[in-house]
Amino acid sequence: MQNWSDLVWPANDFSRVPYPVFYDREIFNREQERVFRGPLWCYVALKAEIPNPGDYKATFIGDTPVVVTRAPDGSINAWVNRCAHRGTMVVRTQFGNVKDFTCVYHHWCYDHKGNLIGVPFLRGLKGKGGMPKDFKMAEHKLRRLAVDTYSEAIFASFEANPESLVEYLGAPMRKTLDRLFKRPIEVLGYMRQLIPGNWKLYFENLMDAYHGGLLHQFQTTFAIARNTQVGGSILDKYGRHRTCFTMAGSDTDDDAKAGYAGDSAFNEQLTLADPSVTKFVDEDGSGEGLTMMAIFPSVFFQRLNNTLATRQIKPKTPNSFELYWTYFGYRDDTPAIREMRMRQVNLVGPGGLVSMEDGEVGRLVQLGIDGADRDHSLIAMGGVGPITHQDTVNTEVPIRGFWRYYCHLMGYVPQGGSAWPPPPPDRIAAE
Repeated sequence: MQNWSDLVWPANDFSRVPYPVFYDREIFNREQERVFRGPLWCYVALKAEIPNPGDYKATFIGDTPVVVTRAPDGSINAWVNRCAHRGTMVVRTQFGNVKDFTCVYHHWCYDHKGNLIGVPFLRGLKGKGGMPKDFKMAEHKLRRLAVDTYSEAIFASFEANPESLVEYLGAPMRKTLDRLFKRPIEVLGYMRQLIPGNWKLYFENLMDAYHGGLLHQFQTTFAIARNTQVGGSILDKYGRHRTCFTMAGSDTDDDAKAGYAGDSAFNEQLTLADPSVTKFVDEDGSGEGLTMMAIFPSVFFQRLNNTLATRQIKPKTPNSFELYWTYFGYRDDTPAIREMRMRQVNLVGPGGLVSMEDGEVGRLVQLGIDGADRDHSLIAMGGVGPITHQDTVNTEVPIRGFWRYYCHLMGYVPQGGSAWPPPPPDRIAAE
């Protein structure tokens, strides 16, 4: 492709996605500017990861390194992890508790809010060297980001005055966060994996309930979540975020046999030596065995049975991204519930009995589409009508909502389509 803006979107209903969007370097570069460093809120941490004054966490927004800190005054701050002097990454460890931050290169020192507070040999030595007389440390702070929190989640934005986080999340997503963080939490551990696929392939996957009961034989066979169960998706008013659910016990093995007749996704010949890994305790009374929420552009909040986690997407190149898993529980968990949560960590993660396949299909898609400059995908399960809430998991409508918002940010207008915002009939009802 000669120019990233030349990409042609062949359908105005966002049911056709041109494959170069997944591998073109110029498109990837523009995404960093318009999406990750654009007017959005990006997840960076949980409050429980930096509970004490002096705590910090190093992470990424898109391909930009950032640091989230808890300052001595208790405030939460975020800044770009790039020394104002020569661009060195200031923070080299992922977590810690420090009085201040010193760059290893020339020892420029910063406080928890990113203010420059020390420069060695600022005035030189014995009348020689040093910075110019008009140099002011206050003018060379680290780039600070806007920060806001909702419940336990911390978000940051490169935009100076972004849309309020409450509005950005929308009522359905806030409701899910309220449920997931209904009690004080503590972090149980982390996993991370490098996936050889474009980051948007994974976000598509997060918006896609349809694949869950087909790709993941384990969860289908052992009734964790099936396409024969009652379920659906709730979207925010722009269709950019989605929370998906299935109701535990809303089908039977006979329902699954009939629905999956001739399909290997349900294999009744498989058995478990230890069935406790699939045990489910309805902790919030919702009856949902699966609650999965994708917040555009880079985070996923999950409850699968009783395992709780976030998944953060960190794009690295057009065809690779890091997926960072943070597992948590409630501080007042009983020993039995805590043991169950830890056991069920085996369901999700790089080698999870359920989620292992998600990374592999991203790799397979990347291999399949490489160089397919004139081809596109088909996203039509559930129809190509209004992008709105869904009362079934056998649908791809939420994926079209993701792509519609993506096109808005990137400035793409599909053939026969209209510029943002979408027309009123295609909008989700006001919250």
